[in-house]
Amino acid sequence: MTEPPYEVYDGVAVLDEEHSVPERQRAPLSPVLVQTAAAMGVSMVAGATAVALVHRRRTRRLARRRKRMLAPVLASRSFLIDVHMLGERPKG
Repeated sequence: MTEPPYEVYDGVAVLDEEHSVPERQRAPLSPVLVQTAAAMGVSMVAGATAVALVHRRRTRRLARRRKRMLAPVLASRSFLIDVHMLGERPKG
């Protein structure tokens, strides 16, 4: 009876050098996949640029508004107000 081409060592199979696993060959990327990845990358960069420009413009606008104020604002509070106009209670 012949010995198997591997040796078990601590439960891990170790192959002989003559029975080594062949390296996996990579398939070339399809042009559609490359185009899709490029479009996604460009879209993300364009979106980030748009967000940065809007944020910059808004920050400048707020700075100008603060300069035009008559007095410095020491504190600011905002409240959510819910106003109900009630009629007479029904008698019953």
